[in-house]
Amino acid sequence: MNIDTVYFGTIEIQKEQIITFENGIPGFQDETEFVLLDLEGNPGFKIMQSTKTTKLAFVLTNPFLIDPNYEFKLDDSSVEQLQIEKGEDVSVWAIVTVQDPFDQSTMNLRAPVVINLQNRYAKQMSLDSTNYHTKHPIKGGEHYASSNT
Repeated sequence: MNIDTVYFGTIEIQKEQIITFENGIPGFQDETEFVLLDLEGNPGFKIMQSTKTTKLAFVLTNPFLIDPNYEFKLDDSSVEQLQIEKGEDVSVWAIVTVQDPFDQSTMNLRAPVVINLQNRYAKQMSLDSTNYHTKHPIKGGEHYASSNT
């Protein structure tokens, strides 16, 4: 199937690439299907593009590349909703708020995107922990991204 994207124009995707958010994501409850797209030359970031709305796309990063000590526990209802059987089936991403200059960009560690890689079910979590912020600086993450690739 073809989809129109913000950053890549019209592209072809396979049904198996679609990530399903059963209840949408906060602020976009009607948006339930997205696809993760690679940013060429920048493996530390991805684009999460809506399959339905061309202008709806989020820049994501692996939060562990920026903060290797980042951690949280999935609640039982989320594990059940996403049908997670093994920890290694889980992929965690943080939504980036892109700024100019780029090193002033931030990521939302308080509401990570959790994806079950086996069934492609996803959910944006809302963590109760006060240790994490919605505007955590990404500056310095280039060190982790370049040393782990």
